Amino acid sequence: MNDQSKNYDDVKQYRLDPEREQELINSAGECVFIWANKAGHPIGVITAYVPVDGKIWMTATKERVRIKAIGRDGRSSCVFTSKGTHMGGGKTVTYKGHTVIHDDEKTKLWFYNLLAMGMAMSKDEGNAFTKDLKPELFVKFLDTPERIVLEFTPEMSIPFDGDKMAAGTAEAYAQFAADEA
Repeated sequence: MNDQSKNYDDVKQYRLDPEREQELINSAGECVFIWANKAGHPIGVITAYVPVDGKIWMTATKERVRIKAIGRDGRSSCVFTSKGTHMGGGKTVTYKGHTVIHDDEKTKLWFYNLLAMGMAMSKDEGNAFTKDLKPELFVKFLDTPERIVLEFTPEMSIPFDGDKMAAGTAEAYAQFAADEA
């Protein structure tokens, strides 16, 4: 038994495979978007997003503190979890990258339509908002003068597969528990 199977000091062996990472990004629907405030402290919010061509697209209004912060410094992160998806829990990926703010009409309408179509396709009958969602009306609802679009470009990832960790350490834990008894 090697040291890595005796404890969780090094979890690099439990990386989420690239195709599973992409599956997670395509199915999570929400992520934690993180930026630094004026004092340099990291802070984040949970937000809806749409993945397109390796980038993460989000929206907010101009008065949000995250927009002011990204305007000062585009360095940011996005964190995704498989909790609540068809993948089950235990799979995560964190991206470090940069965010650009878009306020042109072409980009805004492009994104609003993508977001509206995605929400309409994932209708949840138990959700009073999405069960009767009409994409064309939702685009009009979103299209306000204060709304902008965020384009996050990942530069580094930290993928993790909890299922691999559970499978890879079950035997080691059983041995550890037996040794401790």
